[in-house]
Amino acid sequence: MGCRAGHPKITIGESVQTLEPNQSVYIPLGRVHRLANRTDTPVVLIEVQTGDYLGEDDIIRLDDEYNRDSYH
Repeated sequence: MGCRAGHPKITIGESVQTLEPNQSVYIPLGRVHRLANRTDTPVVLIEVQTGDYLGEDDIIRLDDEYNRDSYH
């Protein structure tokens, strides 16, 4: 995932970091992760998926304060 604008807080497992514009982070397959914007500046991200399957119906939301449906 690459950051184009803003300063998103990225939590991957127990690791927490804040991305700056033009920085990127790798999220391993199956790793629990969370994104947050703690500023008033909009965040713009670019997500690149790799591998044999690129669908999004395998997303499982573990905790969602916005009450979106999980894919199962």
